[in-house]
Amino acid sequence: MPSGVSQPRSACHLKHLKFGLWTSIRVLVYEKMAVLMSEIPELATKVLIVDDHPVVVWGCKSLFATDSSVEIAGAGDARTGYQAFVQNKPEVTVIDIKLPDVSGFELMRQVRKKDPDAKIIMFSPSNDPAIAAQAIQLGANGFLSKSDDLSFIVQAVHHVAAGQNYISPHLAQLLAFSSVAVKTNPANKLTTRELQVLTLMKQGDNVAEIAGTLGISYKTVVNATSSLKQKLGAKNHFDLIRIALEMDRG
Repeated sequence: MPSGVSQPRSACHLKHLKFGLWTSIRVLVYEKMAVLMSEIPELATKVLIVDDHPVVVWGCKSLFATDSSVEIAGAGDARTGYQAFVQNKPEVTVIDIKLPDVSGFELMRQVRKKDPDAKIIMFSPSNDPAIAAQAIQLGANGFLSKSDDLSFIVQAVHHVAAGQNYISPHLAQLLAFSSVAVKTNPANKLTTRELQVLTLMKQGDNVAEIAGTLGISYKTVVNATSSLKQKLGAKNHFDLIRIALEMDRG
């Protein structure tokens, strides 16, 4: 066979060998990359708890101790809480309504101003649906009462982190039936703000504490208290609390 015929066949054979080798190398590289990617741990969801009671932060850390997908950090007041939010950029921020420096509502306003898309859960010592409704109206993504089952905290964090809203089942039920309860309660002639003030008064909060919790001025609380006395026929502050407690007993 002439030499001119065998040469192209050898070149063609070599070309196929190179192509096959290159394909094998690419497959091995892709497989190795897939293995390496699978070994890279997912970034944990950063959660900031702003509460002036260290036991609350400790309790939240304990709840997520076996959940590597969540990383908990804590702050004891609104000032350090805001600083921690700016520095750490948490995916979820849980804020106690009653903080020692300013109200949780005010901190939520500051956080929202910094990041309108911040995901916030409000944490309250009260399970009053009026306060829950106010938190939601102000833009909270979730609301929990400290009397709720601890498992609800875990559910709330995961729901809110995923872009959903969350409120504990008990509070959701209270909110759903609050309009029915108002129709049979003497408080039906009170405004939402007056109901909020009255609820906190029953808990023993003074005017300054109520103003801080609700994020309103001292004068606004005084005006609401005066209106409550007039509407409920109370002679003084203590008489107003007595009437409020009697309303609760039905």
